[in-house]
Amino acid sequence: MAYHTFRMTLLVAIHLFAAGCDQSKSNQAGNNSPKPTGIPVEALIVQPQILHNRIFTTGSLLANEEVQLRPEIGGRVTGVFFEEGSRVKKGQLMLQINDSELKAQLKRKQIEEKLAADEEQRKRGLLNINGISKEEYERVLNALEVIKAEREIIESQLAKSEILAPFDGVVGLRQVSEGSYVTSNALIATMQQIDPMKVEFSVPEKYAGQIKDGITVKVKVGEMAGDFTGTIYAVESKIEFSTRTIKARARISNPSQVLIPGSFAKVEINLETIKDAIVIPSGAIIPELGGEKVFVYEGGKSKAVPVTTGLRTETGIQIIEGVKSQDTLIVTGLLQMSNGSDVYIKEFK
Repeated sequence: MAYHTFRMTLLVAIHLFAAGCDQSKSNQAGNNSPKPTGIPVEALIVQPQILHNRIFTTGSLLANEEVQLRPEIGGRVTGVFFEEGSRVKKGQLMLQINDSELKAQLKRKQIEEKLAADEEQRKRGLLNINGISKEEYERVLNALEVIKAEREIIESQLAKSEILAPFDGVVGLRQVSEGSYVTSNALIATMQQIDPMKVEFSVPEKYAGQIKDGITVKVKVGEMAGDFTGTIYAVESKIEFSTRTIKARARISNPSQVLIPGSFAKVEINLETIKDAIVIPSGAIIPELGGEKVFVYEGGKSKAVPVTTGLRTETGIQIIEGVKSQDTLIVTGLLQMSNGSDVYIKEFK
């Protein structure tokens, strides 16, 4: 029994000694593994991405159509047929000016026209049988034509006694009351069409060749949640001399009519969308005499690559030439680096 216990103790001791030797060898092997040499850097694998060429500006909202309602003739107002701030339809009667005298004149002129027309018909019959001279018939005919012209003048005056809505829209504050006397060109009210709306804005002249009809814009107004999307439909034909900007207008939908003409607007213009753009961090670009360069990682070395840059975003720069997809771009340790420096990547971004 004692011999058996001694033997078990000896086997355990041998096993522990062997395990300790293996651990010691393992530690020695780990300590002998080579350490990385060179400049420690962070890098990223260049990937193509969608790039939006956007510019930002400010503008003002305008009604799609706006008019000041003013009478063409003077007279007493006999009827006001709209409510302030209400929606009206095209052709709706808005205001009536006293037309009783004009109607009487028209009635008299219509009677005169009928008599003159009967006289012309009789004279024409006599002319056909040579009962009168041609000159006498032409005098009667001319008299009829004069009466017709006078009747048309009165009818046009009658039409001016009514103010009709020129389009579907919203009427503003009323400036006259029924029974008041208005002169020609007196302001009755303003009227606006606010669906769709227009937004007017200006951009620097360097974008003049890129601002075109059909370009999409996003508009943010005040504290309203969300954006309103629209399309540029007109661009001014000249550069504003004092500001060196060019003016443009876009239409935006306003079905709920929450937008108000005159409001301040922030405008985002998407000039173009590049689907497979190469964009790198701004900090990876190194300016040098005659151009710019970046460093890429190749086989443990840094390689200086001259680049041609394009669009700039808030965080990056588009590379047109010099860097391609799947290149390993070095983004840190650039100040202590030169072409062919030994580097190792400690982290990928």
